[in-house]
Amino acid sequence: MKFRITPLNFATTFFLAIAVYIWVYGAQITGAQYQQLHLGGILGWIFLLFAFVVFVIDLMFRNFFPETKKLWIIETSLMVLIVILFLIVKNK
Repeated sequence: MKFRITPLNFATTFFLAIAVYIWVYGAQITGAQYQQLHLGGILGWIFLLFAFVVFVIDLMFRNFFPETKKLWIIETSLMVLIVILFLIVKNK
């Protein structure tokens, strides 16, 4: 099997790096009445789940689009669509 670098490979690596960083250094979210919530383990598992989902999506796209150029276009379009949807939901 030929190894190909794709945009979702970078996203998977990013999610894995964030999960490891959170497990090592922890994450604190300050909420109402200045309570600190220590969610390092939970957020680490969430980002690990994100990495797994992105990895599986990457494998599916590799089977559907054997040409690397089309694969890059499709995966980049998917990532742009997800960012746009995130920004729309965040601003409401």
